[in-house]
Amino acid sequence: MDNKFFKNIENKTGVNMNDVFALANSLQGANFKDEKTVRNVIRRVSQIANKPVSKQMEDKIVKSIVNGNEKLDFNTISKMINKK
Repeated sequence: MDNKFFKNIENKTGVNMNDVFALANSLQGANFKDEKTVRNVIRRVSQIANKPVSKQMEDKIVKSIVNGNEKLDFNTISKMINKK
């Protein structure tokens, strides 16, 4: 994929692709059963997407992921954040 493709995504979503790639790289080998790790990922996704997450919503997402009810990926967290 070329830079033009990623620039189009950035223009349409307002999300910096370098931030997304940095987040994806940081997730490699992460323990998603660890509440602190999951909270950090949720906060980073929220920041990247420029969508604030309430403490209540964060708790709900963390519980769902740590308990294995949801997989942890950008799409899942983004959908949960947008459900508010």
